[in-house]
Amino acid sequence: MFRILFALIIIVPALEIGLLVFSGNTIGVWPTILLIIATGVIGAWLAKKQGIEVLKKAQEDISYGYPPANAIMDGICILIGGTLLLTPGFITDALGFFLLLPPTRNTIKPLIGRIIQRMINNGQFTIIRR
Repeated sequence: MFRILFALIIIVPALEIGLLVFSGNTIGVWPTILLIIATGVIGAWLAKKQGIEVLKKAQEDISYGYPPANAIMDGICILIGGTLLLTPGFITDALGFFLLLPPTRNTIKPLIGRIIQRMINNGQFTIIRR
């Protein structure tokens, strides 16, 4: 767990800064800033759109008596993807778009499901049933 936190806190921002400096030198400072702002705006719009669709899907599942497990997993991906897109940087933007777009999101959901299942099995995550 420490390695993952180390990567998230130290390595990713360092790579982001390097990539932003490279982009600023290559295409210019203002185009880089505008690109960062544009990905944030597009990401926020896409997260809202996808979030509303997932909420409707969850309500539909519940109305038919099905558990909304798939919709919950989509919601988790959308929340993380939207947060990543609001974070300045090209690496986080790429990961954010990956999690927001349904075709690519469907490739990562099984991995997230396995991680959550492993956390449940290890006692790191508890489900309380009433």
